[in-house]
Amino acid sequence: MSEPQGSESTWRMPVMPVMEKGSESGALGQSASASDYEPLHTVDDEDGGQGRFWSVRRVPAGILAVLVLVVAGAFLYDIAAVRAHRPAMHWRRELARQLAEQPLDDTWVLVGAGVAAALGIWLIVLAATPGLRDVLPMRRTHSDVRAGLHRGAAAMALRDRAMEVAGVQSVRVRMGRKKVDVRAVSHFRELDDVRADLDATLADGIRGLGLARPAALSVHVARPGRKG
Repeated sequence: MSEPQGSESTWRMPVMPVMEKGSESGALGQSASASDYEPLHTVDDEDGGQGRFWSVRRVPAGILAVLVLVVAGAFLYDIAAVRAHRPAMHWRRELARQLAEQPLDDTWVLVGAGVAAALGIWLIVLAATPGLRDVLPMRRTHSDVRAGLHRGAAAMALRDRAMEVAGVQSVRVRMGRKKVDVRAVSHFRELDDVRADLDATLADGIRGLGLARPAALSVHVARPGRKG
């Protein structure tokens, strides 16, 4: 049979399901799941995997260098002046007198010691930790190449994948170093079906990111709230 002239191609549109009264998947219904995914084999699995990237920390290093330069320069100038048979600078004589006469339990002495201790602990922590928490190490397919992925870019990629799932109205993805928290709003289809599709799609998306340590996945799906 021939198709009548002037007719246009048609597509079947999604039908909104009719929710029964008292159904748990109504306006306030919610569904959640959590899954873990094993990392893929990499060339460095034998040496324990990849750690985080180390931060250069130019600002703390620059501040410390300037302070050391100023203090050392002032002391060197004063020592050179004393060696040249000139009187020591007033601030050094006053500092020496204060250190000799000030009791150790004085408030300002304790405050200064606390500030110096806190500054030292801060510098030690900066020296002992890698930093760059927003950069996730990626798998090394070549031993001489190392790459990283920003957490914001990874979250955006997973959000785009989640928006391709039928029934998803909006998605919020929070990308952590060990866990991916996904909260989606579905305006049609059963919540369990949407959640299952999101689990499969996002699991494939996490593997596709090529991270050295794939994060665990937690998916929460809910109906949109009532307006007004």
